[in-house]
Amino acid sequence: MRGVLIGVVAAVAVLGVAGAVAVPEAQEWYDGRHEQASSYATGKEAKNERESVPRWLPDDAASVEYAMRTTGGERILKATLRDDRLPAQCEPLGGKSAPDPEISASWFPSGTASSAQGRCGSYYVSLKDHTLYAWQTNDDWVAENRRSAQ
Repeated sequence: MRGVLIGVVAAVAVLGVAGAVAVPEAQEWYDGRHEQASSYATGKEAKNERESVPRWLPDDAASVEYAMRTTGGERILKATLRDDRLPAQCEPLGGKSAPDPEISASWFPSGTASSAQGRCGSYYVSLKDHTLYAWQTNDDWVAENRRSAQ
C-alpha cells in the first residue's frame, strides 16, 4: 500500500511540474500565433514584400522592423529615415493624444504614445533622431477600411 501511495504522490508531482512548464508555453504560443514580425533592409523592400506595410513609408527608409496581428489591424513599425522629419503625407496631431499600441515587440519602446507627433494615414507616428516609430490600432484600421469602402 505504501508503494502505491508513493507512486501516486510521485506521479502527481511529475504532472504538477509538467503542467507548470507546459501551461505558460501553451499560453505564449496561443497569444502569439496570430502575430507576425518581419525585418527589411529598406522601405521599398518592405512594401514590395508585404501589402500591409503602409504606402507612406519612404522607399529609402532603412532597417525596417514590422509586426502585425493577423486577426485585426494592429500594427507597429520602426524605421530609420534619411531626414529627421516625418514623411510629407503625415499631419501633426494638433494637441490630440495618441492611444498606446495594441501589440508589442522588443524593438518598439513602451511609452511611445506619449511622444506621438502626428498621423500618417491611420498610423500614429513619433520621430526621434531619425528613428520613426509608427503604430495602428485595430479601431483605426477598421475606420480606415470603412472610409476606403465608401
